[in-house]
Amino acid sequence: MIVAIDGPAGCGKSTVARLVADELGFYFLNTGSFYRAVTYAHIMRGGDCHDRDSCLETARNTHISVVDGDICIDGIDIEDKLHTRDVDMNASIVSSDPRLRAIVTDEVRKVAGSMDIVTEGRDTTTVIFPDAQCKFYFDASAEIRATRRVEQQGEGQSYEEVLDLIRRRDENDRNKEVGALRIAEDAVYIDTSHLTIREVCEKVVSVVRSVIDGRAAK
Repeated sequence: MIVAIDGPAGCGKSTVARLVADELGFYFLNTGSFYRAVTYAHIMRGGDCHDRDSCLETARNTHISVVDGDICIDGIDIEDKLHTRDVDMNASIVSSDPRLRAIVTDEVRKVAGSMDIVTEGRDTTTVIFPDAQCKFYFDASAEIRATRRVEQQGEGQSYEEVLDLIRRRDENDRNKEVGALRIAEDAVYIDTSHLTIREVCEKVVSVVRSVIDGRAAK
């Protein structure tokens, strides 16, 4: 079974997806981290994130794997490098190339294999796993998402800087040539603005278990 969650940055997708996966005994797979991994690799190699051909070359020559839930490139764990300022500012740009997205999509599907997974990103319900049995779209205001990100990061960027980055990221994500952020017609919409993580988890798990029970009944 595939449980897919989409939504803008900072709406709680990753946290909820991990908890739901743990509760259901499924494997957690973050598709957005694959694009961030390519972005990080490209930056570390001195590449220009606006140069599509060079980004594509990086994607073709970077082996991405998942070990114990953490993203690795060429065997090195970079999970703690995926949310730096440079990656935040460039991941959406790098992932806008349809050719690069095709490469990453193939890698994500290979990792998913025949496992029961909970996955999240920007286009998991619409492009990567359009046949997922359970689809969700999380949302929250840009202001609330910025507040959450600042609280998570502690010392660092100001609220105003984070809010600006989130708004620019949203604009980029919603206007991509391929894989634009949008709500799948059959997705369950959840506004997480004023819900606790536990409340969101309960909503998701309830839907998934009802689908599982329905399949068992057949």
